[in-house]
Amino acid sequence: MIHRIMRYFFTFVFAFLYGFAFDAPASNLPDLGDVVGVEDLSLAQERRLGEEIIREARKDPVWLDDPEVEEYINRLGRRLVAASPDSGRAFEFFVVKDAMLNAFALPGGYIGVHTGLILAAQSESELAGVLGHEIGHVTQRHIAQIVGKQKQMAMVVLASLLAAIAVGNSRVGEAAVVAGAAGTSQAQLAYSRDFEREADRLGLQTLEAAGFDVRGMAGFFERLQSSFRLYENNAPAYLRTHPLTTERIADMENRVMSMRYRQVLDSPDFNFVRARLRVQSLQAPEAVRTFEGLVAGSPDDAALRYGLALAQFQLGHLEAAARTLDELRRRAKPSPFIAILSGEVAIARRNTDAAINTLTAANKAFPESMSVVYALANAQIAGGRAQDAERGMRRALASRSSDIRLWGLLARANAALGKRTAQHRAQAEVYVLHGTYRAAVEQLELARRAGDGDFYELSAADARLREIRARADEERRSEQRRGGR
Repeated sequence: MIHRIMRYFFTFVFAFLYGFAFDAPASNLPDLGDVVGVEDLSLAQERRLGEEIIREARKDPVWLDDPEVEEYINRLGRRLVAASPDSGRAFEFFVVKDAMLNAFALPGGYIGVHTGLILAAQSESELAGVLGHEIGHVTQRHIAQIVGKQKQMAMVVLASLLAAIAVGNSRVGEAAVVAGAAGTSQAQLAYSRDFEREADRLGLQTLEAAGFDVRGMAGFFERLQSSFRLYENNAPAYLRTHPLTTERIADMENRVMSMRYRQVLDSPDFNFVRARLRVQSLQAPEAVRTFEGLVAGSPDDAALRYGLALAQFQLGHLEAAARTLDELRRRAKPSPFIAILSGEVAIARRNTDAAINTLTAANKAFPESMSVVYALANAQIAGGRAQDAERGMRRALASRSSDIRLWGLLARANAALGKRTAQHRAQAEVYVLHGTYRAAVEQLELARRAGDGDFYELSAADARLREIRARADEERRSEQRRGGR
């Protein structure tokens, strides 16, 4: 089955390249390695292409819509980006529900990680090493360079090749590569290996600068290589999209030997995330049995006990989950993961006051955690305190106007308060961030007709409606152009 994110990538790369990247004659395309002079896919165009892919991918079930996991992977990613040579560039990290070992970079600084890879990483430094490698692909603009080099490749083959390189979870993309001229395919493979070596070098530098154990990156790739023979022709996606050679492994190990040794402990959140993903990968009864056995063997492991509580909650064993969480709080340091699950269990037990109190304290203890902000607003709405949730969402939106979850919670809070104009205006912003502009127009038209907005709200709705209508018209024209090709 074709991976759906690959399908989005294929569609938008093809449309983008056809409409924008090849306006200039092929003879003017830059040579491979000319990072600064890559003109066929500018930084702005890369970002636009990435935004289009992500906008579609967010609607797909393979996208992991989990605030806590997303927050963790972005916090880890931002730590690495801050230590990279191109620390001023915008990045966004996301997780895909897929058991295959893979991670991939998309145009514009978007980096995806499969849940299977997170679970396969044996340390946080290993996971950070993979992210650092992908950051290197982005900062060196490898996708733009591939576009520039393929001046003799047919357009559809190029689009398929880019998709296979970026996501690599489809035999269709691989078949497109094979369908090209043999010489071109071999040349591209060689360039990909050059890119891999460059991303390895930058990834190791970034890993060291961010304070991780550089052995983690080499160790992960070495473990992949040693297991390669077990996969034969069904190699993990990461091996197919990131050519792994003995020379690459040796080069990484040589570089590691010249770097300072550093023993780094995994953060508690790394283990909480892995426990959370493991529970999600199992049926609820199996997850409870699995984590009961794990906790019996390691009773002091906070992440395993958290996994047990989460599995019990998902199975509907609320009293057992509450008891497990009580024991966890006695044994472990405070954590947003523990507080949020405690709040969810309390809401399910119809004790919203306890949930609000727990999450209010967590919000003070962990003011940077947006997952706690979302959970607190949800508890306030459930507990009949939607006014508090509305105020909290508006404060948060003042600095995070592109946060789709905040807009969704604001819409829910206003609906609970009976503020229809404000509800539809907030819901319109949710649709804008999803890229469904016509649905946003409908919401703004509903806001105008709601009849409970003041002059300021209606004027703001009118201005936003004019802006979004223009985007909806452009969306319709783009669809017509794509349909006409």
